[in-house]
Amino acid sequence: MKIHAIQTGTVAIKSRQREGKGHGTRRLLNTLVDREWTPPLPIYAYAIEHPEGVIVVDTGETARVTEPGYFPRWHPYPRFGVRMGVEQQQEIGPQLRQLGIEPGDVRRVVMTHLHTDHAGGLHHFPDSEILVTGAELDVAGGFAGRVRGYPNRRWPDWFAPTRLELPATGYGPFPSSMPLTDSGDVTIVGLPGHTPGHIGVVVDEGDLRVFLAGDSSYDQELMLRGAVDGVAPDERAARLTIERIQAFIRERPTVYLVAHDPDTGTRLEERRAA
Repeated sequence: MKIHAIQTGTVAIKSRQREGKGHGTRRLLNTLVDREWTPPLPIYAYAIEHPEGVIVVDTGETARVTEPGYFPRWHPYPRFGVRMGVEQQQEIGPQLRQLGIEPGDVRRVVMTHLHTDHAGGLHHFPDSEILVTGAELDVAGGFAGRVRGYPNRRWPDWFAPTRLELPATGYGPFPSSMPLTDSGDVTIVGLPGHTPGHIGVVVDEGDLRVFLAGDSSYDQELMLRGAVDGVAPDERAARLTIERIQAFIRERPTVYLVAHDPDTGTRLEERRAA
């Protein structure tokens, strides 16, 4: 197997989004009114070259986010809470081709969740099976989903993902999981918190595991400290997921990779365990 970390542009967010302050609605309000911005952070997606077929985990962002009118003007978050920087050649499709992978050759696309910086590149995969949890589809769809910050009108017209319902099959400390490959070396695990239907992908390389954990935290250091972000709708669920991740990385050497950690690419290349 080969695993590629693919950076699809950058995003700057409020510092309180990386690490929340307060509880409940106050936690989200503290994030929105925060005046301190992070530096531009990477937006990572991943490609797994597996003998059973190429698997993509998340699709990164689209360059269209820089176009006026891409996001609804009435929503405060894209107007005041995020600053994107994505160029056409940084989208996942062109970058896969540079790796010798045609998007049409991708067997499956696993969406950790459907926030725009993870789902913006969906249009590159019309011929792939796209996997999304039912809980994520339920929270992201319709007008209510747009209010929650999912620009679902920008999803491709053909978007009809396979709806995942993870069985109550334990995988280490995670109570729900399912194998993604017949060989059993790639597994989806439930990681609710950042969003209700958030999932991650574990790649077992034998001597260590590579854990593609979406937005479970904004970097490894925050996860190790047990910090919860400022936009998770269920702080308790997010905290429990982080505790399970901490237990998981103590079991065996595990490379922990999240979408906005500047060290993600280097950590993957060096196989540097958490």
